[in-house]
Amino acid sequence: MWWAPPNESEVRFPVASPRIAAENVIREFLGRIKKDPASPLDAPLYADGVGLDSLETAELSALLEDEFGSDPFSSADELPQTLAEVLDHYGAAVEAEAV
Repeated sequence: MWWAPPNESEVRFPVASPRIAAENVIREFLGRIKKDPASPLDAPLYADGVGLDSLETAELSALLEDEFGSDPFSSADELPQTLAEVLDHYGAAVEAEAV
């Protein structure tokens, strides 16, 4: 997807995919709550990984819902266990829209 200014002859800028936008939101959130925003994508969300507690998980869920209209914590049969699983929710949403 591309964004074009009103004057088509101007430069176009790529719009970040929902997955990339979600990663940016999550990493900003992690920094705000004093967790490592550079956590690897395969890091567990809880305990010895990123270390989210239940309140922080609920806050992240609400933030993602507000930002993107859905969140992987309430729309999946199983709770995501890693950052990658959270981001996969937004990649899958894009693929579903394309069909």
